[in-house]
Parts: sequence; C-alpha cells; structure tokens
Amino acid sequence: MRAVPVLATAVGLLLAGAALAATPPAAKPDAAAIAQQGNGRGVAPCAACHNANGGGQPAAGFPRLAGLPAAYLHKQLDDFASGARSNATMQPVAAGLSEAERAALATYYSRLPIPPAAAPATTLDAQQKALGETLATRGRWSKGLPGCAQCHGPDGVGVGDHFPPLIGQSSVYISNQLHAWQKGTRHNDPLQLMQTVAGKLSESDIAAVSAWYAAQPAATPAGAQQP
Repeated sequence: MRAVPVLATAVGLLLAGAALAATPPAAKPDAAAIAQQGNGRGVAPCAACHNANGGGQPAAGFPRLAGLPAAYLHKQLDDFASGARSNATMQPVAAGLSEAERAALATYYSRLPIPPAAAPATTLDAQQKALGETLATRGRWSKGLPGCAQCHGPDGVGVGDHFPPLIGQSSVYISNQLHAWQKGTRHNDPLQLMQTVAGKLSESDIAAVSAWYAAQPAATPAGAQQP
C-alpha cells in the first residue's frame, strides 16, 4: 500500500537531481574586465585609481596592487567591504563586489608583474636616508621599536599573507598608512602589531622610513605572470 508514495518520492528526488545537474555553473568573474571596465553594477574600474598596470598612482597615494600576495589583497577587499578597514573610496567599491569577484581580483593582481617604479616623490638627504634605513632594518630597541624588516622581510619584500611588501609603494601611501595606524583609523592588522609600532614613530621617523622604502627597487616575485 506504501509503494506508490515511496515511488513518487523517489521519482521526485530523481527529477530534482536532474534539474540541479542541468543548471549551468555560475560563470567565473572576469577579473581583467572588472579591473579595466568595472563590474557593470556600479563599481568603477580599479584602473581608474590603481593604473592599468596595477602600479598605482604614487603622487596621489593610491597603492601598487601588482605582485602583492593574493591572500593579502583578498583580506583587504573583504575588510573594506565589511568596514573592518575604513576608506571612503574603497569601502563602496569593495561592498559592490561579490565575494567571487573579490577573490578573482585578488588573484588577478597578484599575478601581474611589478611595473617599473616612478621616481621617488621624496628626495632623501643623508641624514634622512640614515634614519630611514636604521628604522627599516634595525629599529630603535631603546624605545622597544623593532625594525620593519622583522615582519616585512629583508628590504621590505614582504613575508607571507599578512606582512605585505613595502618596496614598490610610494612614500605618500606608506606615510598615510602609518598615520592611519597611529591614529587608530586603521586597525585590521594581526594582534594590533602595526598600531603599536606606528605609535612609537615621530613625524620625522614616518617621513624618513616611508621615503626610504619608496626609494628601494621592487622586483616581480617568482611565479608572477601576465594573467
């Protein structure tokens, strides 16, 4: 007496499974198109601020994205979208991107070769150069200040997915971020390390270390390629 309902249920499950199998998978976002043209849903092209080659706009403080770790870029986009990282320009952009689009853009930019650096926006005199190099490589242990290289690697090449490269970024961008950490308007770092470090820097320290890193040549990491 129960065979008909059971059979009907089985047929229904088979039909539902067939319908799911026939549903085409969602198209993978075209990161290159979004970067150059926007996503067609109100998000402006990334190239408008970060340049067509991902090199950024040094004088305006828009950072280089090309060659940065994909996981780092993805986290920053997610943080902008959620409000964990505050920026009036980037928050609406990131919020207008889907999770898949943010992931695709992070991978796209991580694979771009680092473009030739523009001339440093700030020229260092001998005293500033010495101060910037000291802070970058050795720190100021009398004040409990570690060198930037201890987290960001030798010459600021970057370490892992949480400590991005500093070389190849403009002095304006680095300075802006150090001030943001210092003021607490940026706080999406692991264990609040950068807030502590920035709080120990003077204005002259920030100017010197930002300009020193901006003057260092950046090389495309191994494995990077044209998307």
